[in-house]
Amino acid sequence: MSYTVFVPGHITGFFNIEDHNVSLKKGSCGAGFLLSKGVKTTISPADELVIDVNQGDFTVIDEVLSILNIETNFKITQDIQLPIGAGFGTSAASALSLSLALNEFLGLGYSKELCGQIAHMSEINLGGGLGDVIAQTGHGLVFRTQPGAPGIGEIESFEHDVYIAWKTFGQIETSSIIQNPHHKQVISASGIKYWQYFKENPSLENFLDFSNRFAQETELMSGEVKELIDYLNSSDDILGSSMAMLGNTAFAFAYDEDTFKSLNIEDLHIDKLNNIGIVYD
Repeated sequence: MSYTVFVPGHITGFFNIEDHNVSLKKGSCGAGFLLSKGVKTTISPADELVIDVNQGDFTVIDEVLSILNIETNFKITQDIQLPIGAGFGTSAASALSLSLALNEFLGLGYSKELCGQIAHMSEINLGGGLGDVIAQTGHGLVFRTQPGAPGIGEIESFEHDVYIAWKTFGQIETSSIIQNPHHKQVISASGIKYWQYFKENPSLENFLDFSNRFAQETELMSGEVKELIDYLNSSDDILGSSMAMLGNTAFAFAYDEDTFKSLNIEDLHIDKLNNIGIVYD
């Protein structure tokens, strides 16, 4: 019998870095949102270990299998539906969907939180995102109120009926930013400020406004991303636009799908806010 788990992609709008000598307590606070696309992992019976991934390499899969110390034979099939390294939390979605699917397939009896902690450890070990895993256990617009892995950190989720558009111009190596002392200082100073503001009034409008201010203050935007964000924000029908953290990607929100279609922007992808979250098939 096969088991399939889908974990949505996650885009962060603003965040601060929370270091800790215990990996499960290391993470970030901030806010982001979930997409309808993400990573779907299927585990099925096989006579040997087979790994079939539609893009990228096996690094995340190997790390999760190493943490679990599993040597059983089966087939892992991953459908990664978003660009890798562009701010969509694909490595976290890969790790989390894999740990959840393996838990079901092998009957390990782990809690959802423990599977999340395994995925979080994988992210920390590989220098990936600090808050994607716990955010991906939520739905809609996700506010990370306490840092750390699922079961340790805390989140709040808010549902909104909105469309999202995004365009990516390529990758940013997350570890090159979050491990750089200068970037860490600038990001955390700006991120904690907007985290506090958002905590006082967690509205969709504030999320978009604070995300844009954060992106400008941290100076992480490339010229092409800034140009697109400025253009999107010039439209009265766009609720707000900013940069995906951390990726060379711009995103925007609108109430009407046609708002994005009328812009005729090449390679602009239209999605909808994911108010459901993780799905087990």
